[in-house]
Amino acid sequence: MKVAIASDHGGVNIRQEIISLMKDLKIEYVDLGCDCETSVDYPDYAIPVAEKVSRGEVDRGILICGTGIGMSIAANKVQGIRCALVHDIFSAKVTREHNNSNILAMGERVIGPGLARGIAEVWLTTSFEGGRHENRVNKISTYESNAIQK
Repeated sequence: MKVAIASDHGGVNIRQEIISLMKDLKIEYVDLGCDCETSVDYPDYAIPVAEKVSRGEVDRGILICGTGIGMSIAANKVQGIRCALVHDIFSAKVTREHNNSNILAMGERVIGPGLARGIAEVWLTTSFEGGRHENRVNKISTYESNAIQK
């Protein structure tokens, strides 16, 4: 598995925690920044990660900002992205099992580094169940494809 990860200024610390986790899990990653604590625009980091996932250059993405909201909104504008904003372990597991989320968004001002690490580990190690859930995810993809053609 290969993962693209990025944060804005509000998620720098948790991004480093998740990079450490991926090293521990021996997961290949691409770090797309940012490395500053001065204000930057979250779409400048969310969209490149989402595009890498959408094009198949990486398998999944992780985005962190202050709340995770801005990152998830921006990422979900890219075709083929199912970015889930998650702040608890149960949701991290279910969004992989049921929704086949391909990007995880978290908020550094909402959760601490220990919980963020736990969420990311569950999300990274949980597989999509398919079955009845595959039909639901396919309905979203079909709608998205049809909406773009209109």
